[in-house]
Amino acid sequence: MRVRYTPFGMGALIASALVVLAGRLSPQPASRHLGSITDSLIWTFPHGGVYVPPSPQRQGDPGLGYQYVVEGDYLKSGIPYELFILAQGKNKHNYLHRDGANKELPYNFNAVKAPNGILVVVPNCLQCHAQVFEDSLIVGLGSTDIDFTVNEKSNTQVLKTLLKTFSGKNSAKFEAAEAFIRVTSSVSPNLVTEVKGVNAADRLAALLAAHRDPGSLHWNDSPLLPIPKQVIPTDVPAWWLLKKKNAMFYNGFGRGDFGKFLMASNLLTVTDTAEANEVDRHIPSVLSWLFTLQPPKYPHPIDSPLARTGKRLFEAHCAHCHGTYGPGGEYPNLLIPEAVIGTDSLLYISNFQYPQFISWFNQSWFSSGPYPAQLSPFDGYIAPPLDGIWVTAPYFHNGSVPTLEAVLDSKARPTYWSRWFGSQTKYDYDKVGFQYNSPKKEETPHSRTMYNTTLPGYGNYGHTFGDKLSKGERKALIEYLKTL
Repeated sequence: MRVRYTPFGMGALIASALVVLAGRLSPQPASRHLGSITDSLIWTFPHGGVYVPPSPQRQGDPGLGYQYVVEGDYLKSGIPYELFILAQGKNKHNYLHRDGANKELPYNFNAVKAPNGILVVVPNCLQCHAQVFEDSLIVGLGSTDIDFTVNEKSNTQVLKTLLKTFSGKNSAKFEAAEAFIRVTSSVSPNLVTEVKGVNAADRLAALLAAHRDPGSLHWNDSPLLPIPKQVIPTDVPAWWLLKKKNAMFYNGFGRGDFGKFLMASNLLTVTDTAEANEVDRHIPSVLSWLFTLQPPKYPHPIDSPLARTGKRLFEAHCAHCHGTYGPGGEYPNLLIPEAVIGTDSLLYISNFQYPQFISWFNQSWFSSGPYPAQLSPFDGYIAPPLDGIWVTAPYFHNGSVPTLEAVLDSKARPTYWSRWFGSQTKYDYDKVGFQYNSPKKEETPHSRTMYNTTLPGYGNYGHTFGDKLSKGERKALIEYLKTL
Protein backbone atom coordinates (compact mmCIF):
# COMPACT_ATOMS: atom_id res chain seq x y z
CA MET A 1 0.00 0.00 0.00
CA ARG A 2 1.28 3.45 -0.86
CA VAL A 3 0.59 6.97 0.28
CA ARG A 4 0.07 9.81 -2.17
CA TYR A 5 0.62 13.14 -0.47
CA THR A 6 -1.55 15.95 -1.76
CA PRO A 7 -2.47 19.31 -0.24
CA PHE A 8 -3.87 20.22 3.07
CA GLY A 9 -6.59 22.46 4.27
CA MET A 10 -8.37 22.44 7.54
CA GLY A 11 -11.88 23.79 7.71
CA ALA A 12 -14.09 20.69 8.26
CA LEU A 13 -12.13 18.08 10.12
CA ILE A 14 -13.76 18.15 13.53
CA ALA A 15 -17.26 16.87 13.10
CA SER A 16 -16.38 13.38 11.92
CA ALA A 17 -14.87 12.68 15.33
CA LEU A 18 -18.47 12.43 16.47
CA VAL A 19 -18.93 9.49 14.13
CA VAL A 20 -15.90 7.73 15.55
CA LEU A 21 -17.39 8.14 18.97
CA ALA A 22 -20.11 5.88 17.67
CA GLY A 23 -9.77 37.88 -19.83
CA ARG A 24 -9.77 41.83 -19.68
CA LEU A 25 -11.28 43.72 -16.82
CA SER A 26 -14.00 46.27 -17.38
CA PRO A 27 -14.20 49.14 -14.89
CA GLN A 28 -17.45 48.04 -13.28
CA PRO A 29 -17.70 47.53 -9.50
CA ALA A 30 -18.19 43.97 -8.32
CA SER A 31 -21.29 42.55 -6.65
CA ARG A 32 -22.71 44.74 -3.90
CA HIS A 33 -22.37 41.78 -1.53
CA LEU A 34 -18.58 41.64 -1.63
CA GLY A 35 -16.85 42.55 1.60
CA SER A 36 -14.76 45.62 2.30
CA ILE A 37 -11.42 43.80 2.32
CA THR A 38 -11.52 43.42 -1.46
CA ASP A 39 -14.24 45.76 -2.73
CA SER A 40 -11.82 48.15 -4.34
CA LEU A 41 -9.86 45.37 -6.06
CA ILE A 42 -12.55 43.21 -7.68
CA TRP A 43 -14.02 44.03 -11.07
CA THR A 44 -16.63 42.42 -13.25
CA PHE A 45 -15.81 40.83 -16.60
CA PRO A 46 -18.05 41.91 -19.49
CA HIS A 47 -19.62 38.41 -19.71
CA GLY A 48 -20.35 38.04 -16.01
CA GLY A 49 -17.36 36.47 -14.27
CA VAL A 50 -15.91 38.36 -11.31
CA TYR A 51 -12.14 38.27 -10.85
CA VAL A 52 -10.71 37.80 -7.37
CA PRO A 53 -7.18 39.20 -6.93
CA PRO A 54 -4.56 37.49 -4.75
CA SER A 55 -3.83 38.36 -1.14
CA PRO A 56 -0.45 38.15 0.62
CA GLN A 57 0.11 34.75 2.20
CA ARG A 58 2.54 33.84 4.96
CA GLN A 59 5.40 31.40 4.33
CA GLY A 60 7.05 28.77 6.52
CA ASP A 61 8.83 25.42 6.49
CA PRO A 62 6.84 22.78 4.54
CA GLY A 63 8.44 19.88 6.44
CA LEU A 64 7.43 21.33 9.78
CA GLY A 65 3.97 22.02 8.38
CA TYR A 66 3.45 18.38 7.47
CA GLN A 67 4.60 17.20 10.88
CA TYR A 68 2.21 19.62 12.56
CA VAL A 69 -0.72 18.29 10.54
CA VAL A 70 -0.12 14.61 11.35
CA GLU A 71 1.27 14.97 14.89
CA GLY A 72 0.45 18.48 16.12
CA ASP A 73 -1.72 19.61 19.01
CA TYR A 74 -3.91 22.17 17.26
CA LEU A 75 -6.66 20.57 19.34
CA LYS A 76 -5.81 20.09 22.99
CA SER A 77 -8.81 18.21 24.40
CA GLY A 78 -9.98 14.79 23.32
CA ILE A 79 -10.54 11.16 24.27
CA PRO A 80 -8.05 9.69 26.76
CA TYR A 81 -5.66 7.48 24.81
CA GLU A 82 -6.31 4.25 26.71
CA LEU A 83 -10.07 4.63 26.35
CA PHE A 84 -9.78 5.28 22.62
CA ILE A 85 -7.64 2.16 22.09
CA LEU A 86 -10.02 0.10 24.22
CA ALA A 87 -13.01 1.21 22.15
CA GLN A 88 -11.44 1.21 18.68
CA GLY A 89 -8.58 -1.26 18.88
CA LYS A 90 -5.12 -0.65 17.50
CA ASN A 91 -4.68 0.69 13.99
CA LYS A 92 -4.06 -1.97 11.32
CA HIS A 93 -2.68 0.31 8.60
CA ASN A 94 0.02 2.81 9.46
CA TYR A 95 -0.46 4.75 6.22
CA LEU A 96 1.54 7.75 7.43
CA HIS A 97 4.42 5.65 8.84
CA ARG A 98 4.12 7.36 12.19
CA ASP A 99 5.79 6.06 15.33
CA GLY A 100 5.19 6.26 19.05
CA ALA A 101 1.60 6.59 20.24
CA ASN A 102 0.47 7.73 16.77
CA LYS A 103 1.52 4.40 15.28
CA GLU A 104 -1.47 2.76 16.95
CA LEU A 105 -4.00 5.31 15.68
CA PRO A 106 -5.88 5.69 12.38
CA TYR A 107 -4.33 8.25 10.04
CA ASN A 108 -7.04 10.79 10.86
CA PHE A 109 -6.28 11.08 14.60
CA ASN A 110 -3.33 12.49 16.55
CA ALA A 111 -2.14 11.59 20.02
CA VAL A 112 -1.32 14.80 21.92
CA LYS A 113 -0.75 15.94 25.47
CA ALA A 114 -3.63 17.88 27.00
CA PRO A 115 -2.64 20.97 29.02
CA ASN A 116 -2.72 18.88 32.20
CA GLY A 117 -0.33 16.29 30.74
CA ILE A 118 -2.84 13.52 29.95
CA LEU A 119 -2.34 11.79 26.59
CA VAL A 120 -5.51 12.21 24.52
CA VAL A 121 -6.63 11.34 21.00
CA VAL A 122 -7.91 14.20 18.85
CA PRO A 123 -9.22 14.30 15.28
CA ASN A 124 -6.75 15.77 12.80
CA CYS A 125 -7.12 17.47 9.44
CA LEU A 126 -7.34 14.16 7.58
CA GLN A 127 -10.76 13.39 9.05
CA CYS A 128 -12.35 15.15 6.10
CA HIS A 129 -9.40 15.73 3.78
CA ALA A 130 -8.00 12.29 3.06
CA GLN A 131 -9.43 9.18 1.44
CA VAL A 132 -8.30 5.59 1.02
CA PHE A 133 -8.70 5.00 -2.71
CA GLU A 134 -7.96 1.53 -4.08
CA ASP A 135 -5.70 0.66 -1.12
CA SER A 136 -3.80 3.98 -1.25
CA LEU A 137 -4.27 6.86 1.12
CA ILE A 138 -4.59 10.06 -0.89
CA VAL A 139 -3.93 12.93 1.50
CA GLY A 140 -5.82 15.97 0.26
CA LEU A 141 -8.64 14.09 -1.42
CA GLY A 142 -11.91 15.00 0.27
CA SER A 143 -13.47 12.20 2.27
CA THR A 144 -16.56 10.77 0.61
CA ASP A 145 -17.20 8.18 3.33
CA ILE A 146 -17.98 10.61 6.14
CA ASP A 147 -21.38 10.16 7.77
CA PHE A 148 -23.26 13.09 9.30
CA THR A 149 -26.67 11.41 9.14
CA VAL A 150 -26.71 10.39 12.81
CA ASN A 151 -27.03 12.65 15.84
CA GLU A 152 -23.97 11.65 17.86
CA LYS A 153 -24.87 13.47 21.07
CA SER A 154 -25.81 10.21 22.78
CA ASN A 155 -22.39 8.72 22.02
CA THR A 156 -20.73 11.79 23.50
CA GLN A 157 -22.81 11.35 26.61
CA VAL A 158 -21.72 7.69 26.81
CA LEU A 159 -18.10 8.87 26.75
CA LYS A 160 -18.86 11.32 29.54
CA THR A 161 -20.49 8.61 31.64
CA LEU A 162 -17.61 6.18 31.11
CA LEU A 163 -15.07 8.75 32.20
CA LYS A 164 -17.07 9.65 35.30
CA THR A 165 -17.51 5.97 36.19
CA PHE A 166 -13.98 4.72 35.66
CA SER A 167 -11.91 7.84 36.30
CA GLY A 168 -14.12 10.14 38.32
CA LYS A 169 -15.56 13.54 37.52
CA ASN A 170 -12.67 15.28 39.22
CA SER A 171 -9.97 13.13 37.62
CA ALA A 172 -7.23 14.41 35.33
CA LYS A 173 -8.57 12.26 32.47
CA PHE A 174 -12.03 13.78 32.73
CA GLU A 175 -10.48 17.25 32.84
CA ALA A 176 -8.50 16.48 29.66
CA ALA A 177 -11.69 15.42 27.82
CA GLU A 178 -14.11 17.94 29.26
CA ALA A 179 -13.81 20.68 26.61
CA PHE A 180 -14.18 18.13 23.82
CA ILE A 181 -17.26 16.60 25.45
CA ARG A 182 -18.86 19.97 26.20
CA VAL A 183 -18.51 21.32 22.67
CA THR A 184 -19.42 18.16 20.76
CA SER A 185 -22.49 17.67 22.93
CA SER A 186 -23.63 21.18 22.07
CA VAL A 187 -23.08 21.10 18.30
CA SER A 188 -23.82 17.49 17.30
CA PRO A 189 -27.65 17.72 17.35
CA ASN A 190 -27.42 20.49 14.75
CA LEU A 191 -25.02 18.74 12.36
CA VAL A 192 -27.26 16.03 10.91
CA THR A 193 -27.40 15.75 7.11
CA GLU A 194 -29.97 13.93 4.97
CA VAL A 195 -27.44 11.82 3.06
CA LYS A 196 -24.26 9.95 3.92
CA GLY A 197 -21.09 11.15 2.18
CA VAL A 198 -21.80 14.88 2.20
CA ASN A 199 -20.14 17.29 4.64
CA ALA A 200 -21.52 19.76 7.15
CA ALA A 201 -18.37 21.89 7.47
CA ASP A 202 -20.04 25.25 6.88
CA ARG A 203 -22.65 24.40 9.46
CA LEU A 204 -20.00 23.38 11.98
CA ALA A 205 -18.13 26.67 11.59
CA ALA A 206 -21.32 28.64 12.18
CA LEU A 207 -22.23 26.57 15.25
CA LEU A 208 -18.82 26.98 16.84
CA ALA A 209 -18.89 30.72 16.20
CA ALA A 210 -22.36 30.99 17.70
CA HIS A 211 -21.03 29.72 21.03
CA ARG A 212 -17.85 31.81 21.18
CA ASP A 213 -17.13 35.45 21.89
CA PRO A 214 -15.58 36.94 18.72
CA GLY A 215 -12.93 38.89 20.58
CA SER A 216 -11.80 36.51 23.33
CA LEU A 217 -12.93 33.20 21.73
CA HIS A 218 -14.24 32.12 25.15
CA TRP A 219 -16.88 29.37 24.99
CA ASN A 220 -20.49 29.91 26.11
CA ASP A 221 -22.76 26.93 26.74
CA SER A 222 -25.70 28.90 25.35
CA PRO A 223 -25.41 30.19 21.76
CA LEU A 224 -24.81 33.92 21.44
CA LEU A 225 -26.19 33.96 17.89
CA PRO A 226 -29.43 32.52 16.49
CA ILE A 227 -28.85 29.22 14.68
CA PRO A 228 -30.56 28.63 11.30
CA LYS A 229 -32.49 25.38 10.95
CA GLN A 230 -31.09 24.15 7.61
CA VAL A 231 -27.99 21.98 7.37
CA ILE A 232 -26.63 22.62 3.87
CA PRO A 233 -24.45 19.87 2.36
CA THR A 234 -21.10 20.33 0.66
CA ASP A 235 -18.62 18.03 -1.03
CA VAL A 236 -15.10 18.35 0.39
CA PRO A 237 -12.89 20.04 -2.24
CA ALA A 238 -9.43 18.70 -3.02
CA TRP A 239 -6.75 20.54 -1.08
CA TRP A 240 -4.29 20.56 -3.98
CA LEU A 241 -6.48 23.16 -5.70
CA LEU A 242 -5.87 25.80 -3.04
CA LYS A 243 -2.44 26.89 -4.27
CA LYS A 244 -4.07 28.19 -7.47
CA LYS A 245 -6.93 30.01 -5.78
CA ASN A 246 -7.17 33.61 -4.59
CA ALA A 247 -10.24 32.91 -2.45
CA MET A 248 -11.31 29.97 -0.33
CA PHE A 249 -14.50 27.90 -0.31
CA TYR A 250 -16.98 27.10 -3.06
CA ASN A 251 -18.54 30.54 -2.97
CA GLY A 252 -15.15 32.25 -2.89
CA PHE A 253 -16.02 34.22 0.22
CA GLY A 254 -12.86 33.38 2.14
CA ARG A 255 -10.54 36.34 1.48
CA GLY A 256 -7.24 37.51 2.88
CA ASP A 257 -5.00 35.24 4.96
CA PHE A 258 -5.64 31.59 4.11
CA GLY A 259 -3.88 30.53 7.29
CA LYS A 260 -6.63 31.95 9.49
CA PHE A 261 -9.20 29.84 7.67
CA LEU A 262 -7.03 26.73 7.85
CA MET A 263 -6.93 26.92 11.64
CA ALA A 264 -10.62 27.72 12.17
CA SER A 265 -11.19 24.14 13.35
CA ASN A 266 -9.25 25.13 16.45
CA LEU A 267 -12.55 26.68 17.58
CA LEU A 268 -13.63 23.22 18.74
CA THR A 269 -11.49 23.19 21.86
CA VAL A 270 -9.60 26.52 21.94
CA THR A 271 -9.53 28.19 25.33
CA ASP A 272 -8.74 31.77 24.37
CA THR A 273 -6.84 33.96 21.91
CA ALA A 274 -3.52 33.14 23.58
CA GLU A 275 -3.96 29.51 22.56
CA ALA A 276 -5.16 30.57 19.10
CA ASN A 277 -1.99 32.65 18.67
CA GLU A 278 0.12 29.65 19.63
CA VAL A 279 -1.52 27.48 16.95
CA ASP A 280 -1.34 30.30 14.43
CA ARG A 281 2.47 30.37 14.65
CA HIS A 282 2.55 26.93 13.00
CA ILE A 283 0.08 27.70 10.21
CA PRO A 284 2.45 29.43 7.73
CA SER A 285 4.44 26.19 7.61
CA VAL A 286 1.25 24.19 7.07
CA LEU A 287 0.26 26.44 4.18
CA SER A 288 3.75 26.19 2.66
CA TRP A 289 3.57 22.40 2.81
CA LEU A 290 0.18 22.52 1.20
CA PHE A 291 1.46 24.60 -1.69
CA THR A 292 4.20 22.07 -2.54
CA LEU A 293 1.89 19.11 -3.13
CA GLN A 294 0.38 17.70 -6.32
CA PRO A 295 -2.71 15.65 -7.24
CA PRO A 296 -2.39 11.95 -8.13
CA LYS A 297 -1.96 11.01 -11.78
CA TYR A 298 -4.61 9.06 -13.64
CA PRO A 299 -3.51 5.41 -13.22
CA HIS A 300 -4.68 3.88 -16.51
CA PRO A 301 -3.74 4.29 -20.20
CA ILE A 302 -5.06 7.40 -21.94
CA ASP A 303 -6.07 7.63 -25.60
CA SER A 304 -3.66 10.43 -26.57
CA PRO A 305 -5.22 11.37 -29.95
CA LEU A 306 -8.67 11.52 -28.33
CA ALA A 307 -7.28 13.57 -25.43
CA ARG A 308 -5.74 16.07 -27.89
CA THR A 309 -9.18 16.51 -29.46
CA GLY A 310 -10.59 16.94 -25.98
CA LYS A 311 -8.01 19.59 -25.16
CA ARG A 312 -9.10 21.67 -28.16
CA LEU A 313 -12.72 21.35 -27.03
CA PHE A 314 -11.77 22.27 -23.48
CA GLU A 315 -9.89 25.38 -24.52
CA ALA A 316 -12.82 26.44 -26.70
CA HIS A 317 -15.61 25.78 -24.21
CA CYS A 318 -14.24 25.44 -20.66
CA ALA A 319 -10.93 27.28 -20.25
CA HIS A 320 -12.43 30.74 -19.83
CA CYS A 321 -13.77 29.77 -16.40
CA HIS A 322 -11.58 26.83 -15.39
CA GLY A 323 -8.23 27.91 -16.82
CA THR A 324 -5.57 26.22 -18.95
CA TYR A 325 -3.18 23.44 -17.94
CA GLY A 326 0.36 22.31 -18.63
CA PRO A 327 3.37 24.60 -19.19
CA GLY A 328 2.20 28.22 -19.21
CA GLY A 329 -1.23 27.28 -17.88
CA GLU A 330 -3.20 29.96 -16.10
CA TYR A 331 -6.15 29.85 -13.70
CA PRO A 332 -8.45 32.91 -13.97
CA ASN A 333 -9.90 32.95 -10.42
CA LEU A 334 -13.41 33.86 -11.51
CA LEU A 335 -16.55 33.95 -9.43
CA ILE A 336 -19.47 32.94 -11.65
CA PRO A 337 -22.84 34.57 -10.89
CA GLU A 338 -25.78 32.30 -10.13
CA ALA A 339 -27.56 33.51 -13.26
CA VAL A 340 -24.74 32.00 -15.33
CA ILE A 341 -23.86 28.81 -13.47
CA GLY A 342 -27.39 27.88 -12.41
CA THR A 343 -26.40 25.26 -9.81
CA ASP A 344 -28.17 24.74 -6.49
CA SER A 345 -28.16 28.16 -4.86
CA LEU A 346 -28.86 27.29 -1.23
CA LEU A 347 -25.21 27.26 -0.15
CA TYR A 348 -24.40 30.80 -1.25
CA ILE A 349 -27.86 32.08 -0.30
CA SER A 350 -27.29 30.83 3.24
CA ASN A 351 -24.57 33.46 3.68
CA PHE A 352 -27.16 36.18 3.29
CA GLN A 353 -29.70 34.33 5.43
CA TYR A 354 -27.16 34.20 8.26
CA PRO A 355 -25.47 37.64 8.24
CA GLN A 356 -24.79 37.29 11.98
CA PHE A 357 -22.09 34.70 11.27
CA ILE A 358 -20.48 36.86 8.58
CA SER A 359 -20.46 39.77 11.01
CA TRP A 360 -19.07 37.60 13.83
CA PHE A 361 -16.14 36.42 11.71
CA ASN A 362 -15.34 39.83 10.27
CA GLN A 363 -15.16 41.34 13.78
CA SER A 364 -13.38 38.40 15.41
CA TRP A 365 -9.80 37.43 16.24
CA PHE A 366 -9.59 35.88 12.75
CA SER A 367 -9.89 39.29 11.08
CA SER A 368 -7.35 40.97 13.36
CA GLY A 369 -3.60 41.49 13.12
CA PRO A 370 -1.29 42.17 10.17
CA TYR A 371 -2.72 39.21 8.18
CA PRO A 372 -6.49 39.43 8.52
CA ALA A 373 -9.05 37.12 7.00
CA GLN A 374 -12.55 38.17 6.02
CA LEU A 375 -15.74 36.66 4.64
CA SER A 376 -17.13 38.37 1.52
CA PRO A 377 -20.33 36.71 0.24
CA PHE A 378 -21.24 36.59 -3.44
CA ASP A 379 -24.31 35.55 -5.46
CA GLY A 380 -22.72 32.52 -7.12
CA TYR A 381 -19.76 30.16 -6.98
CA ILE A 382 -16.07 30.05 -7.86
CA ALA A 383 -15.15 28.14 -11.03
CA PRO A 384 -12.58 25.74 -9.51
CA PRO A 385 -9.31 24.51 -10.97
CA LEU A 386 -9.66 20.99 -12.36
CA ASP A 387 -6.32 19.43 -11.41
CA GLY A 388 -6.86 15.78 -10.51
CA ILE A 389 -10.56 16.01 -11.34
CA TRP A 390 -10.66 12.34 -12.34
CA VAL A 391 -10.38 11.26 -8.69
CA THR A 392 -12.61 13.87 -7.05
CA ALA A 393 -16.08 12.37 -7.60
CA PRO A 394 -18.82 13.15 -6.76
CA TYR A 395 -19.09 16.49 -8.53
CA PHE A 396 -20.61 19.95 -7.96
CA HIS A 397 -20.30 21.80 -4.68
CA ASN A 398 -22.85 19.53 -3.01
CA GLY A 399 -21.61 16.22 -4.43
CA SER A 400 -24.87 15.67 -6.31
CA VAL A 401 -23.47 14.27 -9.58
CA PRO A 402 -21.69 10.88 -9.47
CA THR A 403 -19.68 11.04 -12.73
CA LEU A 404 -17.97 13.43 -15.12
CA GLU A 405 -20.14 12.05 -17.92
CA ALA A 406 -23.20 13.33 -16.06
CA VAL A 407 -21.54 16.69 -15.37
CA LEU A 408 -21.25 17.17 -19.12
CA ASP A 409 -24.72 15.82 -19.93
CA SER A 410 -27.44 17.09 -17.60
CA LYS A 411 -29.93 14.56 -18.98
CA ALA A 412 -27.72 11.74 -17.68
CA ARG A 413 -27.87 12.91 -14.06
CA PRO A 414 -29.83 10.55 -11.81
CA THR A 415 -32.47 12.03 -9.52
CA TYR A 416 -31.81 9.35 -6.93
CA TRP A 417 -28.61 7.32 -6.71
CA SER A 418 -26.74 5.18 -4.26
CA ARG A 419 -23.15 3.97 -4.24
CA TRP A 420 -20.81 1.80 -2.26
CA PHE A 421 -18.77 3.20 0.63
CA GLY A 422 -15.41 2.46 2.22
CA SER A 423 -13.50 -0.54 0.94
CA GLN A 424 -16.54 -1.51 -1.15
CA THR A 425 -16.36 1.67 -3.26
CA LYS A 426 -16.44 0.97 -7.00
CA TYR A 427 -14.99 3.48 -9.45
CA ASP A 428 -16.04 3.87 -13.08
CA TYR A 429 -13.03 4.73 -15.22
CA ASP A 430 -15.12 5.08 -18.38
CA LYS A 431 -17.71 7.57 -17.15
CA VAL A 432 -15.14 8.73 -14.56
CA GLY A 433 -16.65 8.75 -11.11
CA PHE A 434 -18.56 6.45 -8.85
CA GLN A 435 -20.39 3.37 -10.02
CA TYR A 436 -23.91 3.78 -8.69
CA ASN A 437 -27.40 2.32 -8.64
CA SER A 438 -30.71 4.07 -9.15
CA PRO A 439 -33.77 2.79 -7.25
CA LYS A 440 -36.45 0.74 -8.94
CA LYS A 441 -39.92 2.23 -9.07
CA GLU A 442 -41.11 0.17 -6.12
CA GLU A 443 -38.14 1.15 -3.95
CA THR A 444 -38.19 4.15 -1.65
CA PRO A 445 -35.56 6.75 -2.50
CA HIS A 446 -35.61 8.11 1.04
CA SER A 447 -32.71 6.51 2.86
CA ARG A 448 -29.47 7.86 4.25
CA THR A 449 -27.39 6.06 1.61
CA MET A 450 -29.55 7.22 -1.32
CA TYR A 451 -28.59 10.64 -2.66
CA ASN A 452 -31.87 12.51 -3.18
CA THR A 453 -31.45 15.50 -5.50
CA THR A 454 -35.00 16.73 -4.83
CA LEU A 455 -34.05 17.85 -1.31
CA PRO A 456 -33.24 21.55 -0.68
CA GLY A 457 -29.51 22.08 -1.13
CA TYR A 458 -29.00 18.70 -2.80
CA GLY A 459 -30.04 19.70 -6.33
CA ASN A 460 -28.07 18.46 -9.37
CA TYR A 461 -29.25 21.11 -11.85
CA GLY A 462 -27.24 23.85 -13.54
CA HIS A 463 -23.85 23.85 -15.32
CA THR A 464 -25.49 22.70 -18.56
CA PHE A 465 -22.66 23.91 -20.79
CA GLY A 466 -21.77 20.37 -21.90
CA ASP A 467 -25.27 19.69 -23.20
CA LYS A 468 -24.49 21.38 -26.51
CA LEU A 469 -21.65 18.94 -27.22
CA SER A 470 -22.12 15.67 -29.07
CA LYS A 471 -21.62 12.34 -27.32
CA GLY A 472 -18.29 11.92 -29.12
CA GLU A 473 -17.15 15.40 -28.11
CA ARG A 474 -18.00 14.72 -24.49
CA LYS A 475 -16.04 11.47 -24.63
CA ALA A 476 -13.00 13.32 -26.00
CA LEU A 477 -13.35 16.02 -23.36
CA ILE A 478 -13.46 13.44 -20.57
CA GLU A 479 -10.32 11.79 -22.00
CA TYR A 480 -8.53 15.12 -21.75
CA LEU A 481 -9.78 15.74 -18.21
CA LYS A 482 -8.09 12.50 -17.17
CA THR A 483 -4.73 14.12 -17.99
CA LEU A 484 -5.14 17.11 -15.64
